[in-house]
Amino acid sequence: MSIERTPDTAARRSYDLVVVGGGIYGAMVALEATLRDCSVLLLEKDDFGGATSYNSLRIIHGGLRDLQTLNLGRYWTFGRERRWFLEHFPHLVERLPVLIPLYQRGIMRTEVFRLAFWVDRLLLPDRDRWANGMHAVPPGRVLSPSAVARQFPAVDPEGLAGGALWYDARVPDSQRLLMEVLRAACRMGATALNYMPATRLLREQGRVKGVQAQDAGDGGTYHFRADTVVNAAGPWSREVAEHFDRGAPGLRPCLSAWNVLVDREAPGNCAVGKTPPESDHHYFLHPWKEQLLIGTGHAPRESASGSPRPSASEMDDFLGDVNAAFPDFELRRRDVLRVYAGYLPTTQPGSTQLAKKERWVDHGARGGPEGLFSVQGTKFTAAHSTAEAGMKQVVPGRSVSEEKRAAFEQMCAGRNGERGRFGYMWTPDTASSDWRSSLARLIDEEAVVHLDDLLLRRTTLGDNPTRALAVAPALCDLFAWGAERRAAELRRVAQHFPRVQPPPSVTDAYA
Repeated sequence: MSIERTPDTAARRSYDLVVVGGGIYGAMVALEATLRDCSVLLLEKDDFGGATSYNSLRIIHGGLRDLQTLNLGRYWTFGRERRWFLEHFPHLVERLPVLIPLYQRGIMRTEVFRLAFWVDRLLLPDRDRWANGMHAVPPGRVLSPSAVARQFPAVDPEGLAGGALWYDARVPDSQRLLMEVLRAACRMGATALNYMPATRLLREQGRVKGVQAQDAGDGGTYHFRADTVVNAAGPWSREVAEHFDRGAPGLRPCLSAWNVLVDREAPGNCAVGKTPPESDHHYFLHPWKEQLLIGTGHAPRESASGSPRPSASEMDDFLGDVNAAFPDFELRRRDVLRVYAGYLPTTQPGSTQLAKKERWVDHGARGGPEGLFSVQGTKFTAAHSTAEAGMKQVVPGRSVSEEKRAAFEQMCAGRNGERGRFGYMWTPDTASSDWRSSLARLIDEEAVVHLDDLLLRRTTLGDNPTRALAVAPALCDLFAWGAERRAAELRRVAQHFPRVQPPPSVTDAYA
């Protein structure tokens, strides 16, 4: 089933549930609701997965760090979710070895991790390590100093006592995973509309009756009827709650969080974590497509109305901390190829402490409109489990039928893992039409409105910034655009890559 952007048709139907927000949490809510035989409409004000979901470190956590803090509920949840992602999206999710060099400081000690790994083997069921025999997740172990140096040649040997090695999972192409979730929901009956911001909650006698939305393209206004509305607007969930109701005390403010792609080869196959001296903040080196993705930096923000991108001074502080943790790197601003920045909930205004718990708010139970719910997530990892748990409040009494479960499992087994995926150094072969045909199908099937939708959020073409700008003019040929629209779309793409000089062909296209 394609994701068809036909608001006129969508407005003629009524729905059990409208989801406001098309990030990974909104997409998972739509999926879980359709699995429970709900008719679902998802509305996204910009493009699907275009905010925090796109800017993650692309790691599915397995819960070990929560075991260290004795947060057993989160530990078990993340262990199950790692298995769920590996099992249902094996072509998009792979296991990721994670290495922490240990210098016997604080709890970062060999004996502490030996105990943690023993407890992990004791507590986590075997079924959550095997994912139906695929993508086995071995238990963690403590390495000798020499073994750490073989895994991570750039390790500082002074005082090195060993290393902790365990396995999380990663989603190299997280944008494709989100789109596959949406495709699955739409194949089971959901409707998803991008560039369709919800502007007003429709209600009668204190009960939700749907939402009013305005097409960001032509300005058309639509009424979408539903008895239940879920506010899954991510960083803007508090603002949406205030607009639809009087607010929601359970929803937290946000901080800026960013990850940085640098012009360095990955120094190994493991993700490596390390804390700078006199700091308790871990920075991780993520080997991503033979490049190096580093995260995560945090900074306070007053609201989510501005840009989450770090300021020059915040970036300098971030690079300084990374250099302190990994002295051989000597990173400078000129080494930064791309900044992936988004918002995440914090514990309190002005703090850089990440919230650790996802939240559902039933507005009707707090004196607001009956049938209005808000959800605020934390990590990409928790999107599925949060959506699944929320269904008990949103659609009580509805369960996943065996027919729906089997249909979803069949979709997962038959999904094309190469859809929209291109190698980091791929460039178009002018003698071949295959790439044009595959991209044309994505444009038709996945509601591509703008060129950056295709480059960044339907394919991996935008992963390599230099390549993205070079191929952008050729991709415009796939659309029926005149010269003015073409130039505007190329300018729009260039705004995503401010640190990369456009090739002459792209510059000429602006004229």
